[in-house]
Amino acid sequence: MDAAERTRAAAALWDAGVSRVPIAPLTESYPSIVATDAYEIQQINVQRRIDGGASVRGYKVGLTAKAMQELLGVDEPDFGHLLGDMFVDESSVVPMGRFVQPRVEPEVAFVLDRPVRGPGVTVADVLRATAFVVPAIEIVDSRIADWRIGLADTIADNASSAALVLGGSPTLLTSIDVRLLPVTMAVNGEVREKGRTDAVLGNPAVAVAWLANRLAEFGVGFDEGDVIMPGACTRMIAVAAGDEVRVEFEGLGHVGVAFGEGG
Repeated sequence: MDAAERTRAAAALWDAGVSRVPIAPLTESYPSIVATDAYEIQQINVQRRIDGGASVRGYKVGLTAKAMQELLGVDEPDFGHLLGDMFVDESSVVPMGRFVQPRVEPEVAFVLDRPVRGPGVTVADVLRATAFVVPAIEIVDSRIADWRIGLADTIADNASSAALVLGGSPTLLTSIDVRLLPVTMAVNGEVREKGRTDAVLGNPAVAVAWLANRLAEFGVGFDEGDVIMPGACTRMIAVAAGDEVRVEFEGLGHVGVAFGEGG
């Protein structure tokens, strides 16, 4: 893709987010698109949001599940930005009109108390830099019609991110084995998904270290206070107005959010 095509693709994604009308996959509209193009498109829209007053408060890792990597024909995760306006208060009611076609995933969020810069970041570095972890719900969304995403589609779309909900019970990593925490995700009181944190590359801290090293290729690192979402522990679930979602990690606590009408 050339610069003009990347600009048009970014504008199409932006307009889809504003209008709540999804677009055809970029991989269809721009058959030559590759991951490098997609990250540049992502950055165009992230910068547009920053120019509008938003701030980067962390990052998310996507495609940590082997099944999703195989589905999209890739052998590593991808990443997106977490902006200040994406954070949703625990137990609040989020209007569905804010999203296009939202789904939810359970994650363990890492909150850092010192900067981390790659390359060469190890799991030990991540563990040292983590102030605490909290249970979290990521609200993923796609500006691509019917979630017909390829790798470049989700990267360009800020790794299909929309919002996140952090639980209010911080836990030190010395108090748990973050690799082996069972998790359940319930919608309207019915358990819909069960999993464990080792679904995230065997250890969520591995995903955080991977991201620190990947960001180094872009001249970026983690800052003190950043929130890092390392990837989902179960499959994602579609939600609708009236749904109440509760995620509970054994040994870590719970977090919930509800979805309402309106925009």
